[in-house]
Amino acid sequence: MKRTRLENTPCPTARALDLIGDWWTLLIVRDAMRGMTRFSEFQRSLGAAKNILSTRLKTLVAEGILKVEPAADGSAYQDYVLTEKGLALQPILVALGQWGSEYLFEEGEACTRLIDTQSRQPLRQIELQAQDGRILQSRDITAIIPEV
Repeated sequence: MKRTRLENTPCPTARALDLIGDWWTLLIVRDAMRGMTRFSEFQRSLGAAKNILSTRLKTLVAEGILKVEPAADGSAYQDYVLTEKGLALQPILVALGQWGSEYLFEEGEACTRLIDTQSRQPLRQIELQAQDGRILQSRDITAIIPEV
């Protein structure tokens, strides 16, 4: 089946999924947020085939989500480091993780938790807010779709 490209759609969700919608890509970004920088670290963590990992890393660099830098330890290796664009994906990964821990784990089942480094407390559930600070529910939100 040929993959449909969504890069020209007026839907920002579709465009985002076109770039970061496959699970390897989001897991690479997750691991980079956890401090991984080396190809071998990503490969060990994900168990991804080298060709798949290499392709995803090249795409993330080409799209400005990761950048390649000389290794921080001065070795001949290179590090993959999140850019501002890459770091901006953190709320998406947090929301996805919060949804997963709410709906995909049994009561009492071990689950990775995100905590505030300073207070050591779990993060609050991500909420959607109006410009005036009101908490919004699904029924409170609508999309304005441009005519093309």
